[in-house]
Amino acid sequence: MEYALYALQFVEQELLLFAAFWFLLGAADDIGVDLCWIWLKLTGRANDGRISPAQAIAGLEGRAAILIAAWREADVIGHTVRHALSVWRQDDFTLYVGCYSNDPDTIAAAMSGAGADARVRIVIHENAGPTTKADCLNRLYAALCDDERRYGYRFKSVVLHDSEDMVHPAELSVIDSALSSVDFVQLPVRPEPQPASPWVAGHYSDEFTESHAKSLVVRDALGAAIPAAGVACGFSREIIAGIARQRREEGGPGPFAAECLTEDYELGVLVWREGGSSRFLRVRDEHGDLVATRAYFPARMEDAVRQKARWIHGIAFQGWDRLGWSRGLADLWMALRDRRGPLTSIVLACGYALVVVEGLLATAWLLGASARLAVSPVLQFMLLLCFLSLAWRSIMRFSFTAYEYGLSEGLLALLRIPVANFIAIMAGRRAFVGYLRTLRGGAVKWEKTTHSAHPVLAAAGGAQPR
Repeated sequence: MEYALYALQFVEQELLLFAAFWFLLGAADDIGVDLCWIWLKLTGRANDGRISPAQAIAGLEGRAAILIAAWREADVIGHTVRHALSVWRQDDFTLYVGCYSNDPDTIAAAMSGAGADARVRIVIHENAGPTTKADCLNRLYAALCDDERRYGYRFKSVVLHDSEDMVHPAELSVIDSALSSVDFVQLPVRPEPQPASPWVAGHYSDEFTESHAKSLVVRDALGAAIPAAGVACGFSREIIAGIARQRREEGGPGPFAAECLTEDYELGVLVWREGGSSRFLRVRDEHGDLVATRAYFPARMEDAVRQKARWIHGIAFQGWDRLGWSRGLADLWMALRDRRGPLTSIVLACGYALVVVEGLLATAWLLGASARLAVSPVLQFMLLLCFLSLAWRSIMRFSFTAYEYGLSEGLLALLRIPVANFIAIMAGRRAFVGYLRTLRGGAVKWEKTTHSAHPVLAAAGGAQPR
């Protein structure tokens, strides 16, 4: 019994040392971003911009093409199309919706949302679904090119959206104006609270708010590559054409990499790698609302793990393989941050394993065990720093969530931290297993997120997601 107790304490010491070291390294990384953001805030460079009502509905300087890939999205695509057409007052854009012949429900819903509006073009993929989102986007890009040849005009911008998005009325004018001076612009994404899922769906609000109010603001200021979120992002026609030419030289059908699980992220990085300029923009309208895309994120644990596993697999594992590493210091730092997901999963798993070990040791001591291994002063100091950094992270998480969603959501953000950690652990494991499968010759498996509710309905007082 005494030997088992010593062995358990030895495991405790090793886990403490491993977890504390990597936790502090990650904390130093995060605090570096925090300090950069604080400096930008103090100098006024991190403040949200403002647009006037006239700017929100201003005509576009050039035609815009909006691409939406849709497979089995009958529950949401009609709401997305109908809402976009109602709030975007401009006439000089074409909304391309990619569907499949073996998905008649989605086709019918998209047609219902479009009505007789000539600004919508529904494109039926020649292949049966499901393929991949990137493959469908390449089909839409081909339709875009056909229209340019047929009608003799050229689009100025290419904007990406998902089937479940609730767009902001000022989005197109903001993107169009920004693309007069840069090649790629990303606007924020705002996960909408779901009363039926305050824990799983709610943790997306916490993470996206902190990322899109701080991390990407710092990234933009440092001049590093801005990853595309796949929604609310616009590319100049020239940069998309250049990437498409490069893909075709490599044997691809278009600008989107069908073999990559996060083709949107990769596209944003490629803009920077190709010498293009990028911007992340935070602006608010006359009501103080953020010009951002609103959407419901997964409300079930299984769906959230599957989605985040795809992100980790695509960004961390495939990103390393496909994009390599940048030679620029700022971009190298940001790439390391993007790809730390698998390591974070391991460190978090060790941290929660420590909780179990500490519980077993506490039980043994309550039952009369007296033997204890001494904790070194260095480890004690590391644990103190870990506690202080955790307190700081909690303050930051509360502050950003409370600012955007209110005090109650800010308090919930603190309680959701263990939920977010559990999802990260499970997603990291799933991503690693998927990556190992591809190394053994298996095909990259696309696991699509299912959508059954739309924020437009909640905004209109309709049904909430379940």
